[in-house]
Amino acid sequence: MSELDQVEHDQISTSLEVEHLDVNLFRSKSLWLPRRARGVFGGQVISQALVSATNCVNPAFGLHSLHCYFLLSASPSTPIIYHVDRVRQGRTYTTLFVRAVQGGRTIFVLMCSFQKPEPWQPSHQWPMPDVLKPEDCELEETRYIEVSKSTTLPPAFRKGYEEALALKQSTRSPIAVKRAGEHVIQVDGTVAYMYWMQARHIPKYEAPFQKCILSYISDMHLISSASKILGLKTFGKGPDTVSMNVSEFRVFDDNSLE
Repeated sequence: MSELDQVEHDQISTSLEVEHLDVNLFRSKSLWLPRRARGVFGGQVISQALVSATNCVNPAFGLHSLHCYFLLSASPSTPIIYHVDRVRQGRTYTTLFVRAVQGGRTIFVLMCSFQKPEPWQPSHQWPMPDVLKPEDCELEETRYIEVSKSTTLPPAFRKGYEEALALKQSTRSPIAVKRAGEHVIQVDGTVAYMYWMQARHIPKYEAPFQKCILSYISDMHLISSASKILGLKTFGKGPDTVSMNVSEFRVFDDNSLE
């Protein structure tokens, strides 16, 4: 597949769309390979698997939690088949297992739980951090332009931002990203990197598929934040330099999805 074919869709609905082949069988309609990546964008695989599972559940049930693992990188040239196994269908909870297969090999697995709403149950969520509002933050594309023009940064660092800017301008990402806070020291001493993310040109989606959009976003900026906290360099060579990023595991609970 040519680089021209690898333009990310500017409609999130296109990125998430799957073809319903049989009762518990679905197939990807499009796959996106980011520049320099070894395989298809992980967030797209997560979201398509979750869309497949959601299509197999009574609409009265809402996504409660999910756990998933990436096993092999996926090629954008061959559709991914999503096998949905209805592990348990109870009165309050429904559990499904999704296996993503490409070329006869399992590349990804997802276990997810759906629950009938029980508003009387106790709930908890972390307090909203004190950060700038989305309208007061600049888009990543704007920040990349400013950094790439800087004459005080090392050439390799500037080149990295120039490539990131070219990617942003060429792919028409369906997700708008704004940095809300960088290297923020929390009360417990941990470092946090905070971003605002929003789907562009979003069609009218019911709550179940809003959660599928969130699963797409879950694979954005997570690994890069981890490498920053560990003090790893993005450019150059050596034991303290990031050589390859791999998405391994994701966990959502009910509070994080609301």
